[in-house]
Amino acid sequence: MNFDLTSEQEMIKRTIREFAEEEVAPGALERDKTKQFPKEIFKKLAEMGIMGLPFSEEYGGGGADTVSFAIVTEELSRACGSTGITYSAHISLGGAPIHLFGTKEQKEKYLVPICTGESFGAFGLTEPNAGSDAGGTRTTAVENDDEFIINGNKCFITNASYAKFVSLTAVTNERDGRKEISAIIVPTDTEGFTVIDNYEKMGLHSSNTTELVLEDVHVPTENLLGKRGEGFKQFLVTLDGGRIGIGAMAVGIAQAAYEKALQYAKERKQFGRSLSHFQAIQFKLADMAMKIELARNMVYKAAWLKDQGRPFSKEAAMCKLYASEICMEVTDQAVQIHGGYGYMKDYHVERYMRDGKLLEIGEGTSEVQRLVIARQIGCK
Repeated sequence: MNFDLTSEQEMIKRTIREFAEEEVAPGALERDKTKQFPKEIFKKLAEMGIMGLPFSEEYGGGGADTVSFAIVTEELSRACGSTGITYSAHISLGGAPIHLFGTKEQKEKYLVPICTGESFGAFGLTEPNAGSDAGGTRTTAVENDDEFIINGNKCFITNASYAKFVSLTAVTNERDGRKEISAIIVPTDTEGFTVIDNYEKMGLHSSNTTELVLEDVHVPTENLLGKRGEGFKQFLVTLDGGRIGIGAMAVGIAQAAYEKALQYAKERKQFGRSLSHFQAIQFKLADMAMKIELARNMVYKAAWLKDQGRPFSKEAAMCKLYASEICMEVTDQAVQIHGGYGYMKDYHVERYMRDGKLLEIGEGTSEVQRLVIARQIGCK
């Protein structure tokens, strides 16, 4: 085993860390207060060629690997969780399904704008009555001649306000109580398509989380993504890749919280000594450092397996589950080490704690990850 990053991965890490510290971190606290979407940051990332990083150069991508994607997601999340989730969803939920299942024509039409940053990537899966049970999808797409007529609702959809099109799942047929679910690419400016951005969230305030309403939305049947009836399989594959992104996000936020806690412990004096001299605090910090490193290794392993074309569903679920749960643990301890100051917004750690909570929920809850792992190890 070789745990060294390649020279290209090292370069990407240095470049993105410098960018994140100079361009992303300084405004993170203010964006959390104002809920302003970091559009200018992503404009700069597009100019750097990062918006299509793991996709083929043929379609304007960077031709990089999944490990590089994880590195970028971690570094952006270390500076700002909202920026991290925007990027992760753009790549793993928005671009990946088109890259994996789209025709050459669909890639030229829809993947290129994602890679160049002309459009953000978004994926419409979750519905008011279909979260962990995505098979409960109620959005319908009725085929009529050479078009689909789509009706339904989607909720908790990332980036849709800034996306020119959304890949979404819909029931294209139902027979004997069994739903045929397909994926369809829908331009957001289509008549009858409404994007609503009015959620009041616990954290990740400057990311874009929306509801989609589709009322007699007409799209050509050529917008079918992949094979008809395979939308369920496609989004399972998509979520596997997305879980690597969530794991990387969790590592980034946890790393930021740990660094703030370590810095505070060295500076804060109590009983004539800095907090870092007290064994109780030392043990907390040691556990934080250890668990972050373990989580990072799990994320990298899942990403590496994906890059090798090997099965990675179990490892993706494991890295997402473990990293998200240690992220909550680390951010909680970071607040505790800060004491009363940790409860105050100016010290950042309470933001990390709020931002981190979604990672135990999105792309499959912790409970769903345990079900995935159980099935992978042979439990019935």
